[in-house]
Amino acid sequence: MIGIIDYGVGNIKAFANIYKNFDLPFKIIKNIAEFENITKLILPGVGSFDHAMTSLQNSGMREKLDELVLEKKIPMIGICVGMQMLAKSSEEGTLNGLGWIDGVVKKFDKSKIKNGPLPHMGWNNLNIEKKNKIFENLEENPRYYFLHSYYFECNNKDNVIATATYGEKFDCMINHENIYGIQCHPEKSHYNGIQLLKNFGEL
Repeated sequence: MIGIIDYGVGNIKAFANIYKNFDLPFKIIKNIAEFENITKLILPGVGSFDHAMTSLQNSGMREKLDELVLEKKIPMIGICVGMQMLAKSSEEGTLNGLGWIDGVVKKFDKSKIKNGPLPHMGWNNLNIEKKNKIFENLEENPRYYFLHSYYFECNNKDNVIATATYGEKFDCMINHENIYGIQCHPEKSHYNGIQLLKNFGEL
């Protein structure tokens, strides 16, 4: 069963509707008592890094997530700010991240963006760097919807499975063992986003 973490940050309903349409079992998790029978986890996120980290800590679910992801190796995926939270730290805030994947979150260098604003908002092609099960049955040169001013920079490039370019090339999808992170919004990315979420749900 897929557990969608509801800690007050993220478009929970959109993910629930996608899995409902695929008839894949899911549960919206709001407290530590609701993790029973969960075999996969989704950590969505929007807004600022420090606010998201504080909200997760205040939810009382942080230690349970560490146990399930780091010890029991349950597949999980962090989305948008949920991906950034996987890092050790972020230039956007002062709090520590989860530190589940070796990397830091950096702000785009506006001087390198010649024809676009910050935040990076809109559709962008992925450059798939490595084969991965979550890429199965996607369109050729898949496009995804982005909305962000900060990006995850992986210290170990072996963990980068896809990149995109906005003024500069940046890591936009990562995978280390059972842990995934994606910067774009699959719930807003039509077929390619829905298919990616389906692929994760069927891992």
